[in-house]
Amino acid sequence: MNIRVMAFLILTLPFIVFAQQKSIAEIYAKQDYMVEMRDGTKLYTVVYTPNDVSKKHPILITRTPYSSSPYETDKFRRFPEYLVNENFIFVYQDVRGKFMSEGEYVNMRPYIPNKSGKQIDEASDTYDTIEWLVNNIPNNNGNVGIYGISYPGFYAAMSLNDSHPALKAVSPQAPIADWFIGDDMHHNGAFTLSLSYIFFSTFGVERPKPTTSWSMRIVDLSGDSYNYFLNIGTIKNVNKNYFYTDIPFWNDFTQHGTYDKFWKSRNTLNHFEKVAPAVMTVGGWYDGEDLYGALNTYKTIEKKNPNADNILVVGPWPHGGWARSDGSSFGNMAFDSNTSEYYQNNLELKFFQKYLENKTDIELPEISVFETGTNKWNTFEEWPPKKSEELNIYFSGNSELKKSVTNTGVNYSEYISNPASPVPYTAKFHRTETMYNKTYMVEDQRFASARPDVILFEGKKLEENITLAGPIEVELYVSTTGTDSDWIVKLIDVYPKKSSNSSMDNFQMLVRGEIMRGKFRNSLEKPEAFVPGKVTKVKFIMNDSHHTFLKGHKIMVQVQSSWFPLFDRNPQTFCDIYNADENDFVQATQRVYHSAEYPSKIILRVVK
Repeated sequence: MNIRVMAFLILTLPFIVFAQQKSIAEIYAKQDYMVEMRDGTKLYTVVYTPNDVSKKHPILITRTPYSSSPYETDKFRRFPEYLVNENFIFVYQDVRGKFMSEGEYVNMRPYIPNKSGKQIDEASDTYDTIEWLVNNIPNNNGNVGIYGISYPGFYAAMSLNDSHPALKAVSPQAPIADWFIGDDMHHNGAFTLSLSYIFFSTFGVERPKPTTSWSMRIVDLSGDSYNYFLNIGTIKNVNKNYFYTDIPFWNDFTQHGTYDKFWKSRNTLNHFEKVAPAVMTVGGWYDGEDLYGALNTYKTIEKKNPNADNILVVGPWPHGGWARSDGSSFGNMAFDSNTSEYYQNNLELKFFQKYLENKTDIELPEISVFETGTNKWNTFEEWPPKKSEELNIYFSGNSELKKSVTNTGVNYSEYISNPASPVPYTAKFHRTETMYNKTYMVEDQRFASARPDVILFEGKKLEENITLAGPIEVELYVSTTGTDSDWIVKLIDVYPKKSSNSSMDNFQMLVRGEIMRGKFRNSLEKPEAFVPGKVTKVKFIMNDSHHTFLKGHKIMVQVQSSWFPLFDRNPQTFCDIYNADENDFVQATQRVYHSAEYPSKIILRVVK
C-alpha cells in the first residue's frame, strides 16, 4: 500500500488501530459469525466476549465500513481501557457490501420508513443484528449499546430509527448527517475538493468480492496540495485523468449538482421521529469534516423528541480527536488539560454505565461543552443556552467592525477574485505526509490578511470578555461582475501585541469560517444566477462555537471568494460547476456593502 495513503487512513478514518494485545487475549474470547439479515444477506460479525462469567454483560456494537480487522483468530483489536474494565461484550460488524460481509454497499444508504417484507436499510440491519446477538451470545444482560466515529457514527445514528427494544444507549460521534449542506462533501453546496478527492481515491473503489484487505486505487497524494489541485483544472478532469470513472459514488455526485432527491434521501435529519434509546452525540469544535452532523443530530433529536434522554458533548478536538489524542492541544492552541481523558472517564463511560448496566444513580448533564479561550468545561441544560442573546456586529468603512450601523467612508469594500489564483485555506503547503491540514481551523490568518483578494474588518480592543455560545449568522450585501460567486466569511480572534505567550503576539486565530456558494443563496434546489453589479443579499449560518474573546483581544472578520483547495473553485460564471470548461472561469470584481441601506453584519450568540 502507498505509504501516504495509509497515513491518510490512520489520520482521518475512525479509530481502526488494531494489534495483538496479550492482556486483551487473556480477558476476552474471540469468535466471528455470519449473521443473517431479513433478506438473507449475511454480515460478518466478530464478537469479543469477556471470560468473566460471574455476571451478565452488556453488548457494545460498532458497525463500520472501515473493516472489523484483525480477521485472524489469534489477533485482537485494541479496546479503550476504560471500557475494557467494564467487561462489555464488544461487537464489530462489517456493514453490508464491505470487507467480509455479503451484499451491495451503498454510501449513506437512505433510510426507508414503513419498510415491508424484505426491504432493508441500515436501521433494519442493525435491528436484525441486535436480535441475533441477544438471542445467541451467551451471558449477555439484554442491554445493547452502539457507538462509532464518523461513518460508524452515521451507522450508530441510523440505529435510532425503528430501534430494537434491547437498544438502550446510542452514541453517534462525529456522525455524517447531510452531505450537501454541511458534512464532508459539501458546505452550502460548495464542493469540498481536497477532502472528497482524497476520501474517494482511497475508499471509493468497489469491492469485487468479500475480502480482508483494502481495495483501493493508489493515487499519488504527495507534494504541494495547492498546486496539485490547481493543476487538475476543472472537476471533470478528475475522471478523465485520475479516476477513469472507476469511483461509482464520485460519478453519482458529480451528476447531482443541486440539492435533489439523491442528496435529500441521504439526509439523516429528515428522520429520528421516535427515538427510544438514550443518545449521547459527540463532536469536536475543530472537526473540519462532520461538526455539522454532530450539532444537528443533537438538535434534530431534541426538537422531535423533547422527552428523550438526549445529551450533547463537544470538546476542543479535530475529527475523532477524543479517541486518537489526549486533547490537550490543537495546532498552536493549548487547552491546559487532558480533555479526552475527561470525556472518556466522566462522560462516555458513565453514559454506558448508566444505560447498559442500569446504574441509575449516575447523573449526566444534557450539555457538556468545552469553552476555548478560557479553557474550561461548561454544562448547560440546553443548547444554545437559554440565557444566550444575539449580538450584531456590523461591517463599516475604514475596515472596521462596529456594534451599530455607520456610514463612515465609502459604503463598500472591493476586491478582485481570480480563479487562476485562488485564496489558499492554509499557509502550510508542501506537506508530504498528508494533503489535508486539519489544523487550518485554528491557523493564524495573517497569511490571508496580506492578500489583495481578502478584505477584513476589525473591531477595537475588547474592554470585557465576549463568550460565544451557539451558531453564527452571516448577512451580507454583495455584488459581483460575474454571474456566480462564493462568499467565505471567517471570524477571527486577534491576539494582542504582547500576549501571555509571545509566540501568539498579533496572532489571528481562526475561530469559525464558512462558505456559501452564491447561486444557492435562495434555494439549494433551484440555483439562481447573480445579476452583474446588482446588490444582492446573501445569508447563511456558520457552525456553532463556544469560544471566549478575551479582554484586550480584537474581533476580526475576513471575507473572500475562494478557499482552495479545501473547496473547489467557483468559475464565477453561472453553470454546472462539476462539468464546467476552462473558459467558464473568469475574474470578477466583488463588493461587500456596509451602509444604512445595505448593513452587512455577523450575528453572534453570546452568554454573560
